[in-house]
Amino acid sequence: MGFDLHTHTTCSDGTTTPERNVADALELGLEGLGVTDHDTTEGFERARRAADGTPLELVLGTEFSAELDGASVHVLGYWIDPGYGPLIDELDRLRDERTDRARRIVERFHALDVPITFDRVAELAGEAPIGRPHIAKAVVEVGAAADVREVFDRYLADGGPAYVEKHAVTPRRAIELLVAAGGVAVLAHPGLYGPGDEGLDATVIERMAAAGLAGIEADHPDHDDEQRRAYRDLAAGLKLEVTAGSDYHGEAKENRLGSATTPREVVERLRGWVRG
Repeated sequence: MGFDLHTHTTCSDGTTTPERNVADALELGLEGLGVTDHDTTEGFERARRAADGTPLELVLGTEFSAELDGASVHVLGYWIDPGYGPLIDELDRLRDERTDRARRIVERFHALDVPITFDRVAELAGEAPIGRPHIAKAVVEVGAAADVREVFDRYLADGGPAYVEKHAVTPRRAIELLVAAGGVAVLAHPGLYGPGDEGLDATVIERMAAAGLAGIEADHPDHDDEQRRAYRDLAAGLKLEVTAGSDYHGEAKENRLGSATTPREVVERLRGWVRG
């Protein structure tokens, strides 16, 4: 069944533990699993211990939160060295600023007469870094939206009434850091950027390719057929690999583990970028 190269755990904004993701991947019969929490490598050892002695092959990485002109652009970094100082320093800075950003988002909701509290958001996050999904759950709890997706669509999407910009580096800098850490950089879900999910412009991706981008996650569950074709064609023109991942977040998203997988031969070619 190939490799699901894009999953999240309770180490960022997923609702399942690294151990649970490994167990579920084994039950599904996946060949490999990418553990790619937002801006952290915290789940690496837990996933390794859970997969030790099993046939499941792990591809450990992170989903780096970059920004371009105030809009989010996420870069998946695989096989990175979790001890590489400059990368870890930047990831730490991103996580440390999440709390301040969450407080400011809660204030925005107060201005919109949505009575959520930061304390409740922190309770929902538990031990995970506070993120927008936790705020969205709090909004649903007070009856201001029917579900988490509605909260993002109405309030939290880039440019929305409760959106707050965060500290971030450019996509180019994210790629440079991931490559310097011994990793391989892949653009995550390029069709989901922009206020109307119009997708990332081809010229931006061309500049990312020049900076060392190795692949494009064209086969994402939230891409339509036209987007998949367009990003596959773009990847071919730029001589980049085409990857797939479910972007699994447990109960935080409808995406199912293993719903998008990457063939082993593509994974092996990506490894070649590390060796190269």
